[in-house]
Amino acid sequence: MAEPLIRFSRVRKAFGPKVIYRDLNLEVYPGETLTIMGGSGVGKSVMLKLLIRLLDADDGSIQFHGEEITRLSEARIAGVRQRIAMLFQGGALFDSISVGENVAYGLHEHYRKEMTEAQIADRVNWALSLVGLPGIEQMRPGDLSGGMKKRVGLARAIAVQPEVLLYDEPTTGLDPINTERINHLIKGLKQALNVTSIVVTHDMKSAFTISDRMAMIFRGEVIATGTPDEFRRSTDPHVADFITGTAPVNEDVQTLLGA
Repeated sequence: MAEPLIRFSRVRKAFGPKVIYRDLNLEVYPGETLTIMGGSGVGKSVMLKLLIRLLDADDGSIQFHGEEITRLSEARIAGVRQRIAMLFQGGALFDSISVGENVAYGLHEHYRKEMTEAQIADRVNWALSLVGLPGIEQMRPGDLSGGMKKRVGLARAIAVQPEVLLYDEPTTGLDPINTERINHLIKGLKQALNVTSIVVTHDMKSAFTISDRMAMIFRGEVIATGTPDEFRRSTDPHVADFITGTAPVNEDVQTLLGA
């Protein structure tokens, strides 16, 4: 097997008394689509934000291409963010500017000295075409459906031509047709752009459709990794219950209910 492209080693993260990760260990390999599973509040999205330093780890090591992310300066981490792009859960579009300006945002941020406005416009058109939305540059985010907003967010992510794409709940809130469209895009972009993808999702059908490997988080650590077939055959009760939707109410909810 190839050397890992990304490696989390003994990572710890807490918000006050709430411990999210007590011992996170995970490797991501070049070209794969890895789906991160787990209940609400276990830290799936936190993992993505730790990787691109939107949040800082309390302890442990996070490496990208063997380089220690946790110790990089702000200037150096900006370079990492050119190579690791993220599709945020809500799309995170700026309502005050056009679709084209939204997609061009990262290009102006990272490549304003290297690309002309004409080159940026061409790249925006290329990215929107890849997600099936050519020619909508002049529209406003407020005029778009939920599914279109997700695709514009994805266009913005791929416009910088990253090595790694991070997807934070890419199908949440979408109808079945748009969910299938996003799944198709995740698979298609992997082939077209040769990107490595990390996907956070609660949608088990999507997870089994798009994944090369899957990882499950429980109580602050990764408790299982494997192919979709290995997860289907898993005898780990936490994995099996999550996949079938029969997991018990989590401890925090039980406390609130007085159980």
